Order: sequence, then C-alpha cells, then structure tokens
Amino acid sequence: MSRETPRVWFVTGASRGLGRAIAEVALEAGETVVATARAAGALDGLVERFGARVLPMALDVTDRAAVFAAVREAAARAGRIDVVLNNAGYGLAGAVEEVGEQQVRDQFEVNLFGALWVTQAVVPVMRSQGSGHLLQMSSIAGVTTYPNLGMYCASKWALEAVGETLAREVADFGIRVTLVEAGEFRTEWSAGSMVHATPHTAYDAVLAKQRHGLSGAYAHLQPGDPRKAGEALLKLVDAPEPPLRVLLGNKAADLAPTVLRERLAGWQEWDSLARTTDFPAATAP
Repeated sequence: MSRETPRVWFVTGASRGLGRAIAEVALEAGETVVATARAAGALDGLVERFGARVLPMALDVTDRAAVFAAVREAAARAGRIDVVLNNAGYGLAGAVEEVGEQQVRDQFEVNLFGALWVTQAVVPVMRSQGSGHLLQMSSIAGVTTYPNLGMYCASKWALEAVGETLAREVADFGIRVTLVEAGEFRTEWSAGSMVHATPHTAYDAVLAKQRHGLSGAYAHLQPGDPRKAGEALLKLVDAPEPPLRVLLGNKAADLAPTVLRERLAGWQEWDSLARTTDFPAATAP
C-alpha cells in the first residue's frame, strides 16, 4: 500500500487514556480508525469530530467470538487493517498474597487474553494483505516489576513473550510487531482504571508508599504526554524497519537499561554454578 493512502487502524480501549489520545493523533494525521470500547457511546466524540473516518464498535476484548466478529466487520467495512493497537487493559493493585483468584483471572483476561484474541483474529487479515503492524501496548512493567503490581506486571511479561514469539512467526508474511514499553502517562490509570485487592494489615508498612501512589492521588499528574505517545507511534509505523521493542518516556528509557544491566550482572556472578548442571561432555576418541 502506498503511504499516500491512509492506513486503517484497529484500536482497542479507545474511549479514554492512551488509546483515545493515540486514536485522535492518527485521525488528525488523516488515517482511518476502527475505534473500539466496551460502550460504543463513549466514542461519540470521536465520530462527531472526525466523521466517517471513525468506525466505532462496541467490543469486550475478553469475548473471543466477539473479537473475531469485530475484526471481520472492520476488515469488510474498511477494506483492510494496517495497524492494530492492542491497548485495552487496566491495573490490579495488591500484594501477591492479597490478590483474589477472580481478580487475577480478570487481569489476565483483559491484558493478555484480550490482546491475544485480537492478534489471532487480525493476523489472517494482515497475512492475506502481505503487510501489517501490531502495536502491543506493554509497559515498563513488562521489563521490571513493582511491589503491589505483581499481577499487572505478570500480565505484561506474558504479553512480551507472546509478542516476541509472534514477531518471529509472522515476519515472513510482511507483518511487524512492536512491544510498546510505556512509562507513566497522564491518564486516570491509577484511579478509575485501577482495581484494588483487599489490603492485609501485614503489608500496611511495607506497601504504604505504593498503595498511596496507586490510590489515584497522582492521576493526571504523570510526566508522559499521551498525545506525544501518539506522535511517536506514528513515526514508528512509518519506519521501514520498526523495532521489536520501543520505550516511551524518560523514566522508562532510564530504567530499562539499568534493570537489564543488573540482570546480566547476576547471571555473570552465578555463571560458574550454572555450568555445573549438564552431563559431562563426551570425550573425543
């Protein structure tokens, strides 16, 4: 497809936050956006502003059949799907001991399985086109971990593994995959988009700072600008060789290399032990 032809984006979680801002930036650039949200009415503002270039759809990404139906409809109505932004998600706050079974399952249903269902539905469309780009909205929490966010981190680490594997499987079909490892952006993620486990008094002192930080007290005060994230992703999808991973935000860009250097140092420190567990090498005759 010539770059003069507007791309068709399929964006999940487009009603607010990063998803909404990125959808708006893409639309302002002349792209077409299939905007999805649990409640289609939350997308009315996009339709009023951008008209027919917005295809609004009600979609619960945890409903696999509904996801496949939505992707089929989007491809039929728009003619193709060029970029997918797997953005739908939320956070679960709580210590590993505190979180409930259903809370954990719900966290993975949205953050991992929802993204997986969209991916499975759209890859055949892109494969038939011979092109496409999946932007999997990961997080700096997919690179490191944070106390009180263990299950959120786990869902993003899982998404990273799926995304990296997928990239190797679909590259020959002209499909690109990028894991977007975003830092803190100015949204209500720590407020209305956060579910909280019932706190255990044993962690009152240990997690006091983290609980306050995820209480909504700092919502809309984060350093990242959602619109600039959208502008960055537009540049990324324009790149002839887009990266498998991209960090967004100064904090993420500073932290990720530090985390990986610490991990490498730990492996190196225990390298001699690691090499004690194989059968002895066969002796050459």
